[in-house]
Amino acid sequence: MSSIHYTILIDSKSETKALIDQLLKGTFSSGFSKLKGKKGELFSSSQVAYFLNKEEQHGIKIITKETQQLLLTMSSGERKKALLNYFLKKLPDYLILVNPYDNLDSNYQKELKEKLIALSNTILLIQIVSRKEDILPIHTKFIKLNESELIHYKSKEAFFNDSQIVETNFSNYKIPLALNPITSLKEVLIRFIEVSVSFNNNPVLLNITWTIKSGEFWHLKGPNGSGKSTLLSMITGDSQKGYGQHLYLFGTKKGSGESVWDIKKHIGYFTPAMTDKFRGYHTLENMLISGLHDSIGLYVKPTENEKRLAIEWLKLLNLNNKKEAHFHQLTTTEKRLLMTARAMIKHPPLLILDEPTAGLDDYNAALFVSLINKVAKESKTAIIFVSHRKEHGLNPTSIFELIPTKNGSMGKIHYF
Repeated sequence: MSSIHYTILIDSKSETKALIDQLLKGTFSSGFSKLKGKKGELFSSSQVAYFLNKEEQHGIKIITKETQQLLLTMSSGERKKALLNYFLKKLPDYLILVNPYDNLDSNYQKELKEKLIALSNTILLIQIVSRKEDILPIHTKFIKLNESELIHYKSKEAFFNDSQIVETNFSNYKIPLALNPITSLKEVLIRFIEVSVSFNNNPVLLNITWTIKSGEFWHLKGPNGSGKSTLLSMITGDSQKGYGQHLYLFGTKKGSGESVWDIKKHIGYFTPAMTDKFRGYHTLENMLISGLHDSIGLYVKPTENEKRLAIEWLKLLNLNNKKEAHFHQLTTTEKRLLMTARAMIKHPPLLILDEPTAGLDDYNAALFVSLINKVAKESKTAIIFVSHRKEHGLNPTSIFELIPTKNGSMGKIHYF
């Protein structure tokens, strides 16, 4: 039975990977003497991604070897449950939990929390977390990772009272205007009228009716596996499930001869996984300008107007002093802010943000939310913000909630 459990608070500047490597090797002596000679396992989204890649690239099932179920067919919650069960069979002495609730709906969060609290009676837990609200109630040691330095707190009270008070708005500048605004579209951008979707006779969505108008700010939520990704793929034109149904995208009925490009040119899109596509040495200025050309990297000579527009966005993001820096040198939050600006640089009619704050600490999540609120207030772009969390300070005008039933998820609208 373990009576000591650790909380380690991280932020965007924390050298988390180096810390995890040392914890797994048991090479940390200061404050972690109980780990010496013990065996640990890492429970994180990156581990899920590792096993998912093994399955997709090499056809190797590791954590689902007994059931033979594909990880690809599982929801985020099911994947994390499978990962935890896999590690527990290896009988570790301690578990390192890195933001364990990321991408999980409230039901899976509750289930996982109860499971971890029960495990704390027999396994030492080290929870590395970005959000204080996610901390398990069983912890006795409280630490903050300040870049590479571990700061140990003398008490739980001292830890929770140590809050960072900072300005989290972008009030110094207005959202820069588009060079070539899109003016041809009507007020109604997206319209679903009793749209249903199933895969291999398995119902996913049932009679979805949803209208998105110019300038609206929607929070899309629903449990893991409720069909959010399916719904988004129909809006972006990546799914063919809208054919023959009453689905209208930017004034055109789905299946009327439109191309995927005809749809996507009206959409700005960002999800954190996109940052991995930009591995080259792209300057921040070129990153933003590439959004005007819908390319990964900039392969044409930018005009003076394009350069001026990029500088305006960098000033807004407080990144003008880094305009010659390369994208890979930015912090996680700076990358996400820049990618969001890149998605917005043309003022698309619709901006989709898919779990954009996952893994961010409290301050940086508030910073990101502040930018999105500003975009919503100062532009005519409609926003779909997808998140399991109700981010503090987020100001959507409406919520579209997917509620699962045995015949597929139904939609429920909440207006403010």
